[in-house]
Amino acid sequence: MIHLAGITKTFGKTEVLKGIDLEIKDGEVFTLIGPSGSGKTTILRIIDLLEKPTSGRYFFDGADTQVPGADELAIRRRMAMVFQKPAVMNTTVEENVAFGLKFRNVNSARITEKVASALDLVGLSHLSGRRAVTLSGGEMQRVAIARAMVTEPELLLMDEPTANLDPVSSEMIELLIKRINTEHKTTIILATHDMAQGQRLADRIGVMMDGCLVQQGTIQDIFFRPNGQKIARFVGIDSIMTGIVTKNTNGHAFIDVNGVCIEAITPLRPRSRVELYLRPEEITISLPALSGQGVKSTRNRLSGTITKILPNGPFIRVTIDCGFPLVALVTRLSSEDLHLAVGTPVIAEIKATAIHVHAVPS
Repeated sequence: MIHLAGITKTFGKTEVLKGIDLEIKDGEVFTLIGPSGSGKTTILRIIDLLEKPTSGRYFFDGADTQVPGADELAIRRRMAMVFQKPAVMNTTVEENVAFGLKFRNVNSARITEKVASALDLVGLSHLSGRRAVTLSGGEMQRVAIARAMVTEPELLLMDEPTANLDPVSSEMIELLIKRINTEHKTTIILATHDMAQGQRLADRIGVMMDGCLVQQGTIQDIFFRPNGQKIARFVGIDSIMTGIVTKNTNGHAFIDVNGVCIEAITPLRPRSRVELYLRPEEITISLPALSGQGVKSTRNRLSGTITKILPNGPFIRVTIDCGFPLVALVTRLSSEDLHLAVGTPVIAEIKATAIHVHAVPS
């Protein structure tokens, strides 16, 4: 549906987008993640034809978007955008939702029918007569979504739609996004800095950094096989080790990391310089006295000492010095049962398949 080829965007002397190549498939949910200022919003605005690219080509459903005004308007009417901060008019909810239809000269009976359907979709039928400015933030955002969906867009663009909302309202919006995609078959492009949200909603994800689309792929690709250290840190990987492949037998590699042998799965040959990326939830902690009990399938069992313990939502974040730092997440109950504390000697157990091996250029 969407094809961006070599898109750049410059504001003054600042290059905001640098050669973006991107394809969005019909009917998918594609999420753009990245730090603030990385260019996510600018991509959405270019796709919505609110901004012109400095260079490059943009095709919508196979058609070039560099067309005269009337043809451009026809393309724009096939899409809709929901912004981070919902802008509502000081009129009723019903009148807010009907706004776009009136611009399209839809007859009043049809407007009434379509507005009722859109409000039912977002669960606000009971507030149709309320003045929109009196609603909560979450309700205003649902009005904005209804106003977008009432025009039946083929493409829905959403820029940080839950950034200013409480967890309950955010969950409602996420469920609504899933419903819109599933029931209406609407293609959705969502920009967010909330990586967990990206995982929950996306079919595919693109990572933006410094104006570049540095990686795109499935959830597994982005969060478990990041293409570089900067991406790895952004998606929540703190355990990053540098080493040299010393042996590889049919893809089962032995890697020297500061004199410690790590086993991992990779086709890289001996003498290859590599970085190892390991998600914190993939590390299991046990005590030395208990580590030999039972049958173990883990290839890597590293001795270390806890150097830091911090709460992390429902989990405990544990940093272990194994000659290099490892960061693990454990449940509060596990932490209490093992009596974990700074200075406690532990065994970090890691499956070879849990480690992503990334080649470092020579």
